[in-house]
Amino acid sequence: MSAITAGEAEPADLIAVGVQDGGSPLASAPLDALLPVSASRLAEAYGHSGKPGEIADSAIAVADRVVRVLLLGVGDRSAGALRRAGAELARACSDGRTAVTDIAGDPGQDIEAFAEGVLLGGYRFRIRSEPDEAIPGAVHLLSADPEAAAAVRRAVAVAQAVAVARDLANTPSAGKSPQWLADEAVRITAGRGVDVRVWAEEELAADGFGGLMAVGSGSARPPRLIELSYNPPDAASHVVLVGKGITFDSGGLSLKPTDSMKLMKTDMAGGGAVIAVLSAVAELGVEARVTGLVAAAENMPSGSAYRPGDVIWQYGGRSVEVLNTDAEGRLVLADALAYAVARLAPDQIVDIATLTGAARVALGGAYAALYSTCDSLADALIAAGEASGDRLWRMPLEQDYRPLLDSPVADIAHVARSGQGAGSILAALFLREFAAATPWAHLDIAGPGRAGADDGELTKGATGFGTRLLLSWLAGDPSRAG
Repeated sequence: MSAITAGEAEPADLIAVGVQDGGSPLASAPLDALLPVSASRLAEAYGHSGKPGEIADSAIAVADRVVRVLLLGVGDRSAGALRRAGAELARACSDGRTAVTDIAGDPGQDIEAFAEGVLLGGYRFRIRSEPDEAIPGAVHLLSADPEAAAAVRRAVAVAQAVAVARDLANTPSAGKSPQWLADEAVRITAGRGVDVRVWAEEELAADGFGGLMAVGSGSARPPRLIELSYNPPDAASHVVLVGKGITFDSGGLSLKPTDSMKLMKTDMAGGGAVIAVLSAVAELGVEARVTGLVAAAENMPSGSAYRPGDVIWQYGGRSVEVLNTDAEGRLVLADALAYAVARLAPDQIVDIATLTGAARVALGGAYAALYSTCDSLADALIAAGEASGDRLWRMPLEQDYRPLLDSPVADIAHVARSGQGAGSILAALFLREFAAATPWAHLDIAGPGRAGADDGELTKGATGFGTRLLLSWLAGDPSRAG
């Protein structure tokens, strides 16, 4: 990950000049003083459009040195445009170069967005036989804002949390068992004001976590429930975050095709986001009590695996007819939701999961699907998504579809008996049954949880989607959204 600092001008290998929509440069007097010609003349010579992330690269003589000059589009200087610009600058510094720029300007929120982009765009995940000798680049922001350093610190806290979520999801599943994920949760949150309890399979079975036990029954590596607790003094509200932690999803006996399995190491991206959020809440000054529940299991086929046609008992005693073992995520989430309602008495619950291909088909990779029983909670999450860059689109909890989950042998089926479409809605309707009357929201991140290529602040592979969104929401006042 690139480093980023703020303050006065200092020597650099690269000078980055921001260009707004229409080709108008942003260079300030301190930055212009480093250039042999004005930034406006450079932008005019290149015919730069100012589109966010657009780059024109050249080299010029500055004193006795030859320095690269990057004309970097910042569009309308919105938070999204600045994040994209920062990410492209980080990639330009990926060879260890040091850049100096005044692109972010002085307002603290602009600096924070730009710094986030630099740090997120500079993320890399590699597993190689030889040590990675690449030297991370560094970006120095010119700013007279006395709050610049604080804005950079906030950006670093958020970006580090996103990197945690990305690292967890990008880690190959050969070493990523439910117990490994629990151990990582303990390690990552150590010294951060978070208590961790890990439920082993004996406790899960004894307490009736039938969904987790069924989904994990085909694997030699048993399931875990990871409970993370952050309880600051005088907390006015209690939020529970529930994450799907399927460390590998083969589909179980309802086996996936090979191509569909290739990305399934990231099927615990929701759980990774929950762990990442809990690692940063204290540093960001979150005032609410926050409990994270990660329902971790490996969905594998074997002689002991659960089967289509089985009836299982979820936490709290509701029976569920299993019709497709590849719809396992909702079963482990249902246990965690029911436990949260019965034992934790939260004011609000938000679950996050790479749950359905249907959500990806509907919304692609730009938005996650949002379902909620509470309008104010949904509105607050959507606003946090727009502010953070993790965008949501609210979908309907269509009650007319609920009879499709009726079962002749159990309280409810977890999928429709035949192909009826609306797969993401039906999954949300199933989960709603276990949230009871608690204000609840479900985030289906199957689309934006993974990226096929670098794009702005996103990097190829796991994106850490939901981490920025939930931290933005929690750092506000979630009690107002209940």
